[in-house]
This record gives sequence, C-alpha cells and structure tokens, in this order.
Amino acid sequence: MSLESLLQQAADDGKLLESSLKNIQSLFAGSVNPVYRASVEELANVGQWTELNDRFYAALKFGTGGLRGRTIGKIVTAAERGNAAADARPEYACVGTNSMNEYNVSRATQGLVAYAIKYRANAGLAGKPKIVFSHDTRHFSPEFAKDCAKIATDLGCDVYLFDGPRATPEMSFSVRQLRADAGVMLTASHNPAHDNGYKVNYADGAGIVEPHATGIITEVNAIKSEAYTPLPEDQRGTLTILGEEMDQIYLKRVEALMLQPELLEKARNLKIVYTALHGAGGVLVPRILRKLGFNTLTVPEQDIFDGRFPTVASPNPENAPTLAMAVALADKEGADIVIGTDPDCDRMGVGVRGLDGKMQLLTGNQIGSLIGWYRIKTFFDLGIINDANKKNAVLIKTFVTTDLQSAVAEGFGIGVVNTLTGFKYISAKLEKYEQALPADIRAKYRDMTDAETRTARLEHSKFFVFGGEESYGYLGTDSTRDKDGNGAVVMFAEVAAYAASQGKTLIELLDDIYAEFGYFLESNHSKTFEGAEGAAKIQKLADSYANQPPTEFDGSPVIRTVDYSKGGHLDEEGDTIPKEKMLWVFTADGRAFAVRPSGTEPKIKYYLYGRQQPSGGKFTAEELSAAKEKVSSSLKTLWSAIEKDIDARLA
Repeated sequence: MSLESLLQQAADDGKLLESSLKNIQSLFAGSVNPVYRASVEELANVGQWTELNDRFYAALKFGTGGLRGRTIGKIVTAAERGNAAADARPEYACVGTNSMNEYNVSRATQGLVAYAIKYRANAGLAGKPKIVFSHDTRHFSPEFAKDCAKIATDLGCDVYLFDGPRATPEMSFSVRQLRADAGVMLTASHNPAHDNGYKVNYADGAGIVEPHATGIITEVNAIKSEAYTPLPEDQRGTLTILGEEMDQIYLKRVEALMLQPELLEKARNLKIVYTALHGAGGVLVPRILRKLGFNTLTVPEQDIFDGRFPTVASPNPENAPTLAMAVALADKEGADIVIGTDPDCDRMGVGVRGLDGKMQLLTGNQIGSLIGWYRIKTFFDLGIINDANKKNAVLIKTFVTTDLQSAVAEGFGIGVVNTLTGFKYISAKLEKYEQALPADIRAKYRDMTDAETRTARLEHSKFFVFGGEESYGYLGTDSTRDKDGNGAVVMFAEVAAYAASQGKTLIELLDDIYAEFGYFLESNHSKTFEGAEGAAKIQKLADSYANQPPTEFDGSPVIRTVDYSKGGHLDEEGDTIPKEKMLWVFTADGRAFAVRPSGTEPKIKYYLYGRQQPSGGKFTAEELSAAKEKVSSSLKTLWSAIEKDIDARLA
C-alpha cells in the first residue's frame, strides 16, 4: 500500500484526524525535502497515529509569543536522527506542520519579509526593510537564525545577525537602536528542552500587536512552501554581524538601571550566586554585576551553553529544583541570594536567605513588588518624582499580577495601568507615551539617555517607573521594549543591597511592605492538556466558562464575573482592551481568580488571589502572621473547589 493510501485509510478509520491528513498533504506539496516524507512514512508504517496527529493536527500559529512548538518529537524518527548519536541532538528538526522546523521557520520568515516590504511601500518609506535576528542556546536556534538571515537577505532585506547567543531584550534594544523594521528571536523562553520558537518584535522593539499581528499571520498563511526564489543579486540585502559593539551600547543602558551605586559601600558583604542555566544570560549578566561592583559567583557547570539543559529537569528559574545547584553553591560560599535567568534571559527567578538561614524562593509577584516598591520610593527620595510631577509617573502591570503593586503605587500617589497578559501590551503603552512627546524630542528619542528621556516624559507624557508580570518578567526602562532578565538582575541586586544596608534580609523588607500596604497572596496553577485531544479540552473549558460562568465557589457566592473574551472593556487610561480569552471571578468574601488558556503552552492557567489589609495604620507582627495563615488557607480551599469544577465541566 502506498503512503498516501495508508494515510487515507487511517483517516477513514478515524485514527488520523482529517486536519492532520490535510496538513501532511500540504507539507508534501510544499517541500521536496526527503526527511519529511521519510519521517511520516516511518511513523505511519508502525501505526504511530497519535504522534502524527500531534505533529500535524494544526499549523503553528502566532500566540502571545509568536511561533512555538516541539523541535524534537516525542518519537524521533530514523530520518530525523540522521547521523547523530542516540544520546545527541537529532540531525534534523521535528517534522510536522505543528512543529518548529525548517519548513515553518522558512514560511514565517518569508511572510515577515513580505509584510515588511508591503508595510514600507504603503507608508511611503524608501529603502530596504531591516530585520535583526538573534537566538538563544536551544537546539537548532543557531541554525534557524542563520537560515532566517539568508532567506531575508535573498528576498531583499538588510539583515543584522548576532554572532552568538544573546538575550531577547538585547534583540529588542537593537531593533530600536538600528531603526530596524522588525526583530526575530529564535527561542522558546523557559519551555522544556524539546521546544523552540520564533518570536517576532516589530519596529518599536516590542512584541507584535495589531494590526501587525494579523498582517504578518496573513502573509505567513499565504505561503505554502518553504522554497522561495531569491531576488537577482543586485536586489538582495546585506548581512551585518552584530557583536561587542552592540553589547557595549546595550550594557550602558542596563547599568543605568542602578539608581544608588553608593549602596554597595554599606553592603560590602552582600554575595550573589548567579546561574545562566546554560542559556544566553551567561553572555552579559556576570559581566554587568561585576562591573557594577557586586560580589558575584556563577555556577560553573551551568555556565556552559547547552540546549539539552543537562543539569536541570526544566530551564525555568521559577522552579525550586532548577535553582538547586545555585542554592548549594550559595550555602557552600555563604551567599545571600541566588539569581537565575531562563535560556533567552528575559525571565528571572530568585532565592533569598531568610532569618532561619535557609534559602527561600520568592514568587514573581513578590520579586516584582520588591523592585517596584524600591524604585518608586527611590525616585521620590532622589527628588526625580515629586508632588508636582507624580501625576505623570506610572507603574504598569498585567491584570493577573498582584494588586500589592497597585496598592504600593497608589500609596505613593502615582498611576497604575493594567494590561492583558503578554509583555507586548505593556510595551504598547510605552510606545503610546513616546508618541505623546513633542516631535522634536521624538526625533532624537532613541539616542537620548535614560535620564534625558525620563525628564522629557515627566514633563510632556508619562514616565514608566516599572513594569512587570507575575510570570517572572520585569522592566525598568523603555529603551528596551521586552521583559529584560539582564536589567531585572541589576534591579533586584540593588534591592538586595538596599536591604543589606538597612541590616535586613529581603524577607524582612517584604514583611515591612506587607505591614504597610496589606498582605496579598497569589497562587498560580495550571492544567496541562497536550496534543490534539488536549487542545480540544482547553477549548471546551474556555467555552464553558464563557457560556456558563460559575455562581458559587468554596461556600462563597460569586458577586461578579468579567469576561474579556466578549470585548467592550477599557483600561485605566480609557484605551480599549483587546478581546482575550480570560475570565475573572470575584467572590463575596474578597477572594478572586482568573482563568485563561496559555498562548504559548498546552495549558490552561488559573490565578488565585487573596488579601487582608490592616484596619488602621500598619499590621503588627502578630497581625501579619495571622493574616498570612488565614489568606493562605483560603486559597488552598478555593483551588480544591476549582479542581472539582474543572472535572465537572470536562465531564
């Protein structure tokens, strides 16, 4: 039986989804790569229909982070293995329309180039488009980046390609610095080692939002083949390699995030252990910390670039086991804090030593609250923000990020804006504030120092003091338009130095903030549903919440639900909030939770919230302790109730 007949028979028997069959046929029609056909044939011959459905039930779509999917299959075919050893990375990427591979990377790049060319033509802009390509240390990232650079130059773009791994925020910064039309980062952020992705930022350096998102997707979907015809040589673009020169320009901006360098005089004993987790953070983070004067150690085994991430189960610095080697080194060397960044160095997780001498991991909400509180307070202490201009200062956070940050900002008298999940929405606000500046300032804005832009924004627009999301992403400047692990390390290290200068641990400093502004606790959970069957379950849950919102949870009536999928919502500045599959549920006893499908992972996410605020003045130590216990217990029982509800909705 021919392969085509075998696939058709499997579809007729219900083993192969109709969408999978259609996408396999599209792949064969759009490529002559023998690895593709050989891989499909091998899986079909042994009846691996689940694997084929996972690889082909859909075509990769741009989510909140662009393209993202498996670059190594659950089952590696002999064709994909190629000449690679059994314990090594396969020679070829995972074959499938739902996978990160040469086929999808080529189509994505062709579509991005086509959109950039059309956009420039419609805007009356002369010259070739410029695109920056960067990559982290993941499997196939360097190869994908080089392939992208060749495709883009062949099709008429001037291309800038980094000479090795770099952090996502440096790509964003470079797009702005070079006045490029777009930037692409080959990364899957903190996903497992078998994943990779294609993250697109546009001309402002930020993740793509409308109308660019739909425009790029439309162009990509119109391309059915990875093959393309290069332009005549005199019409092609140029290739420029980026390296140390761009690093230096970017480093100056990152170093400027430290507001009070003199703190280190009072915190000389502060010792930091940093781990790059085999990722791109190792390029610049240790260099920055040491240049600023921090006593810094790194984990030697994890300094090595390695897409297998062999020393951790997951390269996600928010997970305690991931930081275990850093904690062990900190215990051995008597270090005060450990800091880890994910493979593309846009996220940061930390552990801090408590009064009991043990390392305690902080949540993304706690980290962001400490940094946000310190930066707001310090800008007031330095006189940069004052009673006259504080109306023009703003903290930006996502809806699902702790309201402790709102309480802190409002306590100091500055504004707060909430956005949808995805740092691109925070960055869109930064672009709005830049565009509100007078034309003469906008013309030179990207070349101005942070201090100069700060002065301009406080006078004419809005000064972005700090922004972040609960998922361990933070930003303290608008010169980069993506969450920045390099900058986050500097900002958090300074908070640690401040605490040390006051003779306090960071846990004590956090308790001081709770005592003044209230105790806020968040509990994040997720349900993972992989593959085609899992995607259907996630969709079923999302639809169920929208069509049948809950009326009671854990003995408390639901007093309000907010469904952002229906649209019609405005933010604190009166701007329209885009539609998003996110439902908020508020109960009569003051608890709340939000539910949303992930845009980048096969998960549906739940965010639980509890709080207790002092009745007058500040919490005493005893009152704070009691509040912690009460709120923590209430969130545990709330999650139990939600889990029962999930089972009922899926049944």
